Amino acid sequence: MIHLYPTTRRGRVRALVLAAVVVLPVLGYQAWSPGEIITDGRYDLHTNGIWLAHGWLGDEAWFIENDREHQRAAYRDPVHVKAAVARWRTHHITDLFPHLAPVESSGVLPGVDAAQVERFLDACDGMRVMPWVGGVRDGHCFPQSPRWRARFVASVRDLLDTHPRLAGIHLNVEPWPSGDAEMLTLLEELRAVMPRDKLLSVAAYPPPTRWHPYPEVHWDEAYFRQVATRCDQLAVMMYDTSIRLQKPYRKLMADWTRQVLTWSEGTPVLLGLPAYEDQDVDYHHPRVENLDNALRGIHAGIAALGSPPSSYRGVAIYSDWTTDAHEWTTLRERFLAVTDE
Repeated sequence: MIHLYPTTRRGRVRALVLAAVVVLPVLGYQAWSPGEIITDGRYDLHTNGIWLAHGWLGDEAWFIENDREHQRAAYRDPVHVKAAVARWRTHHITDLFPHLAPVESSGVLPGVDAAQVERFLDACDGMRVMPWVGGVRDGHCFPQSPRWRARFVASVRDLLDTHPRLAGIHLNVEPWPSGDAEMLTLLEELRAVMPRDKLLSVAAYPPPTRWHPYPEVHWDEAYFRQVATRCDQLAVMMYDTSIRLQKPYRKLMADWTRQVLTWSEGTPVLLGLPAYEDQDVDYHHPRVENLDNALRGIHAGIAALGSPPSSYRGVAIYSDWTTDAHEWTTLRERFLAVTDE
């Protein structure tokens, strides 16, 4: 017994230490609250954005080539169009990014239905319609080629000249690595040919993070600022992080919110949020990346800044065609400044 007692005591100490090593981190994680729930609409400026489907502007060939003829009425029927626009207005969305991609490898934009573009602009009076152009780098987009850039910017200018009520364009090229000088040149050339009253909006990349170490889809501070000075709007894609836990995603959203609003050089920023459920993929886990968690994170990020900086304009939803009734409700309850309108 004399020899057993010290051994037993040492065993108990080891057990207690082991329990502390296991339990304390669990308790710490449970107590950790990196996000904020805000329901009074304090950060809703009524200037939000949304990414839209191709059918709103696309020509007849798109419906045929993509076996979407059965969907034509959803984009052409006046009742459907009116309902969609009413939904966007109700959710304080002013900036619309209807898909007009991918660009042809020659640099020419895909075809539009000219009459439909004008009908859509009529229905969206008072809103800013910026066709979403671009595509896959080295698949559709070749910014390293002066010839391709010349054709692309000429095609953009032609679109804006043909439909002068368009507010501008929204450029999305993926991947777009940090430090890419050729894309900066493309932005400069686009800005040079676009009318002064038209907006050059960019689907921007979020800052680097240890949670998602892929440099081709993240921009460091210096490059983010370089892009910001060459465009009129940044809609930052704050999703597809591969994160599998909700609290780390909320924390990342808070960090990104502070960073991009600080780095934007005063250029208006929309914070892009996920409203989609890509299943069985490694880059997106809908239980984690969803509007509820994203909004908790951006609320915490803005609160940490004390007040929204002048560059902050609101949120952008990706995407209209994947947002269901529950997600619209989440947006209303967790973000919008709801009135009796």
